[in-house]
Amino acid sequence: MLTNTQLLKKKLGILSRIWLLPIFFLFLGLQGQAQDLTITGVVSEAATGTPIPGVNILVKGTTNGVVTDFDGNYAIKAATGDVLIFSYVGFESQEIVVGSSSAIDVGMVEDTNELDEVVIIGYGSQKKSDLTGSVAVVDTEDAKKLVTHDVAKMIQGQAPGVTVQSSGEPGGFVNIKIRGISSFSNNNPLFVVDGMLVDDPFDFATGEIESIQVLKDASSAAIYGVRGANGVIIITTKKGSEGKLDITYKSSIGFQNVTKTIPLTDRVGYQNITNAAYVNSGQAILPGNDSTNPLFIDNVSTNWQDEAYRTGVLENHSLTFTGGSSLINYNLNVDYFKNTGYLRTPQAYERYSTVLNLGGAKGKFSYGSRLSYTRSDKENFNEYLAGTSSIINLLQAIPTMPVYDENRLGGYGGADNLTQRAITLNVIGYNNLITNENLRNRFAGNIWGEYEIIKGLKYTLRASYDRLDWHDRYFNPPSDLGWYYITTPDEAALNVNTGNRTRTVVDNLLAYDVDLGKHNISALLGWIQQRDDFYRHTSRAVGYDVETIPQLNYGASQSAAEFQTTQTAVSYISRLNYGYDDKYLVTANFRRDKTSLFREELNTGDYYSFSGAWKVHNESWVNLPDWWETLKVRGGYGVLGNNTVAPYAYSPTVNAFANYVFNNELVNGTTVVTATDPNLKWEDTKTVNAAIEVGMFNNKLQFSAEYFEKKSTDILADVPLPLSSGSINSAWGVVVRKNAADVKNNGMEFTMSYNNQDHEFKYNISANLGTLKNEVLRIGENDNPISVGEHRTEVGRSIGEIYAYETDGLFQSQEEIDAHASQPGAQPGDVKFKDLNNDGFINDEDRSFQGVTIPKYSYGLNFSADYKNFDFSMFWQGQGGNKIYNGTYNALMIGGLLNHHTDMLDYWTPTNTDTNIPRPDVTEANANARSSDRFVEKGDYIRLQTIQLGYVIPTEKIAFLNHMRVYVSAQNLLTITNYRGYDPDFASDGLFRRGFEFGSFPNPRTLSLGMEVKF
Repeated sequence: MLTNTQLLKKKLGILSRIWLLPIFFLFLGLQGQAQDLTITGVVSEAATGTPIPGVNILVKGTTNGVVTDFDGNYAIKAATGDVLIFSYVGFESQEIVVGSSSAIDVGMVEDTNELDEVVIIGYGSQKKSDLTGSVAVVDTEDAKKLVTHDVAKMIQGQAPGVTVQSSGEPGGFVNIKIRGISSFSNNNPLFVVDGMLVDDPFDFATGEIESIQVLKDASSAAIYGVRGANGVIIITTKKGSEGKLDITYKSSIGFQNVTKTIPLTDRVGYQNITNAAYVNSGQAILPGNDSTNPLFIDNVSTNWQDEAYRTGVLENHSLTFTGGSSLINYNLNVDYFKNTGYLRTPQAYERYSTVLNLGGAKGKFSYGSRLSYTRSDKENFNEYLAGTSSIINLLQAIPTMPVYDENRLGGYGGADNLTQRAITLNVIGYNNLITNENLRNRFAGNIWGEYEIIKGLKYTLRASYDRLDWHDRYFNPPSDLGWYYITTPDEAALNVNTGNRTRTVVDNLLAYDVDLGKHNISALLGWIQQRDDFYRHTSRAVGYDVETIPQLNYGASQSAAEFQTTQTAVSYISRLNYGYDDKYLVTANFRRDKTSLFREELNTGDYYSFSGAWKVHNESWVNLPDWWETLKVRGGYGVLGNNTVAPYAYSPTVNAFANYVFNNELVNGTTVVTATDPNLKWEDTKTVNAAIEVGMFNNKLQFSAEYFEKKSTDILADVPLPLSSGSINSAWGVVVRKNAADVKNNGMEFTMSYNNQDHEFKYNISANLGTLKNEVLRIGENDNPISVGEHRTEVGRSIGEIYAYETDGLFQSQEEIDAHASQPGAQPGDVKFKDLNNDGFINDEDRSFQGVTIPKYSYGLNFSADYKNFDFSMFWQGQGGNKIYNGTYNALMIGGLLNHHTDMLDYWTPTNTDTNIPRPDVTEANANARSSDRFVEKGDYIRLQTIQLGYVIPTEKIAFLNHMRVYVSAQNLLTITNYRGYDPDFASDGLFRRGFEFGSFPNPRTLSLGMEVKF
């Protein structure tokens, strides 16, 4: 019979020796001792008698373990008096003492009481039923059915109060907010992965996640102090377990397509509209669009969406090894993820990651570590002008421009100034010619040890280290993509950006738990030290001939720069949990943070919270009906912080090379170039929440309702200064950043679930709903509003509301124009704008608020079912109550030189007056395409985010297989919305310009096949 080590070598020859050495070492402790009896039996469901395959059976205190086969049969060697542990996900574990009989059949009972579930909280854990704060527990089995590179995307719709916006770009940014916007700078939550503080969680494989908890209020997040104002997402990954080696292989491959296309004009339609735009402005038609001109273009009619969009590929493969003994257990995962985009360009995202979790115990000492390494390669899309995107450039590309042209340098087509004049970009050519690569290497690891000093008193020391190294390379070679987009050899450039970021954290924790009759006390004290180092080196070379090697030393000229910062922090934490008679629960948290980000007098912040809960159902004088099991009310108050300032932000910067004329001579000098406020301090957030939780029908039906209010004060905002200050450090002119704004968020959150596991057909339904209202309470000293584009933020309204002109149809005659308020440039067929202030002039003062851009509500609905070997699940998600400014539609309705939406074909003419589409005008004399309610749309949508059908293949005749499941899955299969753009779900985190959709990458529809095999 082969040993575990021999089996590993036989099955895993594909692994490199670097992995085999540590794994081999781990397995040295896995061999068990021969036992006296061979115990056999069948494990089945107690309610139905159905055999359960895959049940873990372990002789307690040893590494001797087996797994039931497809028919629930098992055989294990054990001695009289030994204890057998039977465990399986979704069922209550059982311990049975071995007697004289060698036959032991076991009926396992469904674990329907989710309230006994232990959830991870800050620096500890707690029973779900004993929570006093607002902690959302995400169902990871449902969440992981969505194949994605980022854990933030998995959470979308899975928890109330959590808003997620995403992008279809491979490896693209995912925007996540918890209970609204509470800062004018950073609103991202803190991620904690296996005890490590993480700012960007997309470097970790999502398949190995075991649990996700979202801390939403101060009573749960105050233990994280200055990092907790935006909420905390705690993630734990799978750990090792005692028993034999288990090997799991998971694989999925998906095919991605854009779900819809935007209706754009072809060559004939484009030339029709553009010609009308020139005629209406009194100009001659361009030669390329003039059918009477020899240069007329009639042999090119490019459908850019057809040319650019293709089928993308999404694949994920992982291999996991788990097992061990009481002294050392392990879980090793190796994961590969790749997403090839749906555009016909080289842009893609590829990631290799591995994580090794070790754990064990000996006597009073327990220990463990987490070591992970990730390497990712992302080829980025390119923007010629900041603020644009490949999608908007693709949609605006004119149909008379070919995709390929062998006569142009680079081999791609472009527009001509004489015949077409359009400043139109060949997106396919631009992204294929340019190299824009982002390589990331990340190591994150921690090691911890815990010693029980006396019963209930434990000391934990944990040290973690997180290092990210990056290498960004951008090369724009000589090329010709049309008259406006010519890159000459003198302009060809190479930018190389390298650097690293490290974070070192040391936690010293002292925890005490004691039960004194009806009294339960749990206390925590901690001392935490943190250091963050950042280094960046940028190099640039300019001047490359066509065949020149794209390296820095071959450029005609070179330049370089460096940047380096260091931040340090020390924190003191404490927590006290008290429970009396399983009825009354109280929690208090306190944390003091000190940081180098502020000057010494202001570098300390104190954060605290108080919360309590009352288990009403445990009162002897409360008589609930038999079908009503639990009733709990809870509430809390606390203060959190947000350290969103950059290093040295409180100190002014100077230019030491500011020459000036003195006494008729040019002399050296130094001048202040940025004004700063030396009294900068942390932003503070106060939260209040109250909730009720109910469990009925043996806790199969659970319901919760919660109200919250979150008020953030001393928010960092840019306050205008007089021009005489001499500091111009913002796009808005002369400003200084001060603690000068207040914002409030409040809302309701509801959850409901029903879990029925009593019959052969098992099912679970869960739903959540969250509402949100955002209000700005203060901006600077004079409450001056902040206007950015078609958005405005002002006191009494929410952040980034749409602020635009209101329209009143089209002018039909000159008499109508004369009778209207002064609107320079207007002609019949132009848009009529409302004179809201009745001053007789159409100007900026006539703009009005068009709607909030922050969703007023968001929701999710999960349904899953199992019948025999089949399983089915689907997840719906959506949001509403918000408005979107459709910048894409706006750009396609200008009626100028770039391509048009087909709606423009119905433009106004003297013979076509029954329309709301204005006449095209290449000069835009009336500014018909200015920001107005013409482009404001509802952002409501409901989406079938995932749907999956699986089948467990019987493996009783395959000796080396314990479990095998195959499935088909679809993501983003159906979206119900009235939004005219690609996708109402887009990453829009412009803060003051929220809800502005301008060529965002649409989330694709993905059809996948997958399998999971356990050996």
